Amino acid sequence: MAEWKHAAASARGAEEAWMKFTMDIDLDALAGEPEAELGRILRYWAGNLKHYELVPGTHETVSDSAYTPVGTWSIEGGND
Repeated sequence: MAEWKHAAASARGAEEAWMKFTMDIDLDALAGEPEAELGRILRYWAGNLKHYELVPGTHETVSDSAYTPVGTWSIEGGND
């Protein structure tokens, strides 16, 4: 799980803002060899994320090479 935090200023003073990228894949649902499919999914999304705004609430369905939905990824965020 990748997570980053940064300091953000607000009217009330400095708050800790955070964003978290989560990818959840059902390995039992993958077509073919799970290691190869997972590698393909990770390579695909590593290159495709540039087409998405990385802000809280952004999400997408993840499919395997048979175009079967096998998971999701999402961006969450907030202030601590």
